[in-house]
Amino acid sequence: MGDMSRQRKQFDRDGYAIYEDVLDAELVAEASAHVDWLIAKNPELRPEGLLHTLVRHDPFWLRLISDERLLDIAEEYVGPNIALFASHYIAKPPGDGQPVLWHQDGSYWPLEPMEVVTLWLAVDDSLPENGCMRVVPGTQHMELHEMQPSHDTPNVLSSQIDPTLVNEDGAVDVVLKAGGVSVHHPNIVHGSNPNTSGLRRCGLTIRYIPTSTRITQKPWECAFLLRGKAVAGVNDYLLRPRYVEGEHMAFRGCETWPTPADGTL
Repeated sequence: MGDMSRQRKQFDRDGYAIYEDVLDAELVAEASAHVDWLIAKNPELRPEGLLHTLVRHDPFWLRLISDERLLDIAEEYVGPNIALFASHYIAKPPGDGQPVLWHQDGSYWPLEPMEVVTLWLAVDDSLPENGCMRVVPGTQHMELHEMQPSHDTPNVLSSQIDPTLVNEDGAVDVVLKAGGVSVHHPNIVHGSNPNTSGLRRCGLTIRYIPTSTRITQKPWECAFLLRGKAVAGVNDYLLRPRYVEGEHMAFRGCETWPTPADGTL
């Protein structure tokens, strides 16, 4: 996976970092199949809107975001006691994939303190032509600004940061091969263009918090303890769902996942 300290140094300087070849091709293929399964199961949702409210009862989703390779990266940023705050597939279909307007993630989140890191897993190759994520390096030092409603053009979040605060000339494309991961700060200004290509562009956002960070909106339907120890009195964590044939998507090891030590529904 390369020199972890190099990526952390880039993150501290620019607000984001890239890790190549994190997950194996077989698991990435399962994630891609999972997106197709979710879209078929939730036809009322846009493919860009497979939100955290779906995670609670989905064993594969929990298996994916608790993969040790992802948690090892998260640990470098939030420490050894790691919980899930939220996760969201943004699957931009070919031809009409919606943009994500410039925004700061932390402005949306009920977290105290704002100690959180996002891992963005490329399920497909994420390229400029299919609407890869773009970031404005250095803007992690900006304070969080309230997002403004934006409905003039269909967009994933229906909101954006005040455009006068964004210097688009400084934006860079975050290009990833499937199985690669980018990491970004909750304050960094980022977004993505529409997908007008013939290729789907799917990424999975995973928001990891240290167990000392409080989720202030309760109840919260996506809080899972993933590694280490909980802090008493801070958050209530859910039990991981057990695979049920015919109800959930089958995946490698589904019959024995999670282990009894993980805690299950």
